[in-house]
Amino acid sequence: MKVAILHGSARSTMDVDVVYCREAENIRRLVAALRPYAPYPRDVPEGLPFHWDDRTIKLGLNFTLNTTLGPMDLLGDVPGGGSYVELLPFAEETSAFGVSFQVVKLEKLIALKRATGRAKDLLPLAELTALLADRGSV
Repeated sequence: MKVAILHGSARSTMDVDVVYCREAENIRRLVAALRPYAPYPRDVPEGLPFHWDDRTIKLGLNFTLNTTLGPMDLLGDVPGGGSYVELLPFAEETSAFGVSFQVVKLEKLIALKRATGRAKDLLPLAELTALLADRGSV
């Protein structure tokens, strides 16, 4: 589920983006939580060596993964937004499927999508801006 959907967008890219804290204890928990879902780099031929462990996460930053639950982008740093800690002031609590979690606020989501400059991120800006205007925040 994408954050845009939680804000009312009709668009879906069918993956989930997770911004994670890079502290050692959090990385350990993240590795343990995702291990049962067989994370493997997306768009990489099957069979290449890949070890899902603390060391891999510490040596990397952003990961595009396939899991048995579906595709996931695991982000240690978000272009235009920074780290988990830097994004926390722009987050709000929400819930879905009986789980509470933090999502980036719509205003910040729009700024993040603009910052990437990628066509796939720029396409939904009109809809997201309209959703923000409907809330009276523009």
